Amino acid sequence: MTRSRMGACATAALLAAGVVSTSLAAAEIQFGTTSPPGGMQYLSSEEFTKRMNERLGDYGEMVLYHSSQLGGDQEMLQKLKLGTLDMSQPSTITSTVVPEFGMFDLPYLVKDREHMACIAKEIVWPELAPKLEEKGYKLVGVWENGFRQITNNTRPINTPEDLSGLKIRTPKGVWRVKMFETYGAAPIPMAFSEVFVGLQTGVIDGQENPFGNINAGKFQEVQKYLSESNHVYTPSFPTASLRKFKAYPEEVQKTLLETAAEVQSWTYEKAAALDEEIRQKLIDGGMEYNKADREAFVKASQPVYDAFAEEVPGGKELIERALALADGC
Repeated sequence: MTRSRMGACATAALLAAGVVSTSLAAAEIQFGTTSPPGGMQYLSSEEFTKRMNERLGDYGEMVLYHSSQLGGDQEMLQKLKLGTLDMSQPSTITSTVVPEFGMFDLPYLVKDREHMACIAKEIVWPELAPKLEEKGYKLVGVWENGFRQITNNTRPINTPEDLSGLKIRTPKGVWRVKMFETYGAAPIPMAFSEVFVGLQTGVIDGQENPFGNINAGKFQEVQKYLSESNHVYTPSFPTASLRKFKAYPEEVQKTLLETAAEVQSWTYEKAAALDEEIRQKLIDGGMEYNKADREAFVKASQPVYDAFAEEVPGGKELIERALALADGC
């Protein structure tokens, strides 16, 4: 029997016996992430969990379940909607719920973390968060997955042409798939937990992820080439079940939102420091490193922007507004 189940049974027995009041029945707030230890999504959720447990008091405890222990992103999103999971930390897959979140899959849209903070303030919170709420989800914060890089076992990636014919794993988001198709690759959507074996067995030639995820997933053990492309900056979106969130006491709701906001700035600082450190660690571990031709990738990316502007309602205006925030808000 699990610790949480034993605790629930014990509490139920005490309640039945009239030993404790319902106000003392401790709650467990489950937080699920697909990230293994070491990835930026794991580190931010770990920091959030630590801070929450310092503040929850007698209400209960937040418990972090990492490495897809509660399922993949799609499965956890479904659990949030049904109210059988408290929180998870989706990233790219958020666009499958609200198409406008696909803007964060557009190549080279986000200039840097300061730019992302402005987009969060001016676009995500006032416009996209309410759309999530309409679907049964409560956006709690805007954190980070990171700037994405390309690894593979065939050749260094300097220009989009170098991706021609390569089987590249992508997350399950329509715009990342479209991007790599545009570059000439053969994108294969796949859960993060399946990527290492896919690379090891040759089912896929390569993948794209932030430095932290590459290291946390131990992809350097089964990949030769590391190409710094910074082709996409992906936020992560700690999200609660709206049903669960509304059931929390008002003070707990407030604590969740305030703590998540604090972790946003912590995450940006931590991620920036780790980028340099982990890049060097991957190189020292034997990966062959190169810096991709940014201008060539930007030039090849225009069809992805055109498609987003055409297919997503208000997509063109969304792109223009996001780009206009590059110099501050």
